[in-house]
Amino acid sequence: MRVLLIGAGGREHALATALARDREVETLYAAPGNPGIGQVAALHPVDPLDGQAVCRLATELGADLVVIGPEAPLVAGVADYVRAAGIACFGPGRAAAMIEGSKAFAKDVMSAAEIPTARAHPCESAEEAAAALDTFGPPYVVKADGLAAGKGVVVTRDRDVAVAHAARCERVIIEEFLDGPEVSVFAICDGETVLPMQPAQDFKRLLDADQGPNTGGMGAYTPLPWAPAGLLDEVEARVLRPAIGELARRGSPFVGLLYAGLALTTGGLQVVEFNARFGDPETQALLPLLESPLGQVLLAAATGRLHEIPPLRWQTAASVAVVLAAAGYPESPRMGDVITGIDRAESVDGVHVAHAGTTTGPDGLTTAGGRVLAVTGQAPDLAAARALTYQGVGAISFDGAQHRNDIAAHATEPIRPLG
Repeated sequence: MRVLLIGAGGREHALATALARDREVETLYAAPGNPGIGQVAALHPVDPLDGQAVCRLATELGADLVVIGPEAPLVAGVADYVRAAGIACFGPGRAAAMIEGSKAFAKDVMSAAEIPTARAHPCESAEEAAAALDTFGPPYVVKADGLAAGKGVVVTRDRDVAVAHAARCERVIIEEFLDGPEVSVFAICDGETVLPMQPAQDFKRLLDADQGPNTGGMGAYTPLPWAPAGLLDEVEARVLRPAIGELARRGSPFVGLLYAGLALTTGGLQVVEFNARFGDPETQALLPLLESPLGQVLLAAATGRLHEIPPLRWQTAASVAVVLAAAGYPESPRMGDVITGIDRAESVDGVHVAHAGTTTGPDGLTTAGGRVLAVTGQAPDLAAARALTYQGVGAISFDGAQHRNDIAAHATEPIRPLG
């Protein structure tokens, strides 16, 4: 099987590494890729948002399967072009991808499918936003309606900050605040069948103890020792299957990866958001533990044969991923700082480094994005995995590097499971 992976981030590096492990994947291509992805895949230039260019490349390469990683090409309809060319594609078409492309659309799907979620008001003016903020009260939750690379959400007790964020966005969704821990659940879908992955938890705030601005994600871990028994079954029954069913009813079957961001509130399970692709950095934590052949699973989803695939197999182990971000991230990340120490980090058994925002130049490997690297460690338990990960983090250096020191810390302490 020849696979073409579209994207250039840390999520795509993790996907490329997992696809390369599948013995059925004879040749792996990536476009445009990054220096890390180039270690396991042949790189080709392409504009990921240009559906015709992606189709031409897939045809030239004789790809049996195209896997679209980032959200922007999905919302732009690139998967529709690929399918129209008769090539199997893992990634929803534009209509289904709007479950991430528009918060208002996602809320409408959830309402129609009776999926539990926070009460919300879509707002298109400062007056509407002010009224909605007063209706819900603090903590205020303000979400940009469109794509924002994981940085379009503000959660604050400061009304002025909430108003200012709403003013910067063309259209916002203002929601009631959901208490309780958040959980990420991924599900591989073929339009009808849903194949859930084991839960993970990510950390959106820039600084330790969940302080600082929201980011695209500063770290993640799996499994969740504190999660209530039967969580995955409940998520599949109350969230994933209803969402897939409603999209199919609307004539836009979801073929790809459905991400459910969940809050385990005092009032029960609630959906925070849906995404239409693998989440970052949860993917970097999850995929190294996957024993099932990823390429074969994604091809089955892309060709409507997911019902033939058995439940996913996982290593009996733990995984912790920590993001190293550039100076100035998330507001104005600095580019061009020289990166050293990746080889030292990966010399530690059980440690892998996924490239996200990197490039090569005259000075060697340098920063080229906000989230630069994700260091992931695997071990028999979370405490050991966490120790390995931070050992790897300590080996890497670039000017202005930022990372959190508390990823998975609370999960390594004695905790009574919820529920």
